[in-house]
Amino acid sequence: MKPQILVGALGLSLLLSGCVISVDGDGHDGYHSDWKKQEKNNRKEVARLEPNLSTGQVMERLGVADFSEFVKKGDDQYHVLYYRTQRKEDDGVTTKDECTPLVLKNDQLVGWGDAALSMLNQ
Repeated sequence: MKPQILVGALGLSLLLSGCVISVDGDGHDGYHSDWKKQEKNNRKEVARLEPNLSTGQVMERLGVADFSEFVKKGDDQYHVLYYRTQRKEDDGVTTKDECTPLVLKNDQLVGWGDAALSMLNQ
């Protein structure tokens, strides 16, 4: 009887060895598709932004930025936070061109988007 149980268990394990169970995300292309929800939420929050919010207030609304840069220009300090808002490549990697930049000058939100970012280069 024991050999039959052993053979049955071995056969069952071979049948189940190819099973994969996903418990987090959809696993599409090896990464999770929660990016759609995150992008939608980021666009919604960016649309609700108001000038003069502090860095802390911005991060409280949007969370940790996908990218962050700091520049000192004269006596002013600029902090640029990038939040993913649109997908350009289906590769699972976030790049700056898929993000909306938020520009803070001396810890006050002074603008967002490409126009706000371009003012730093003037």
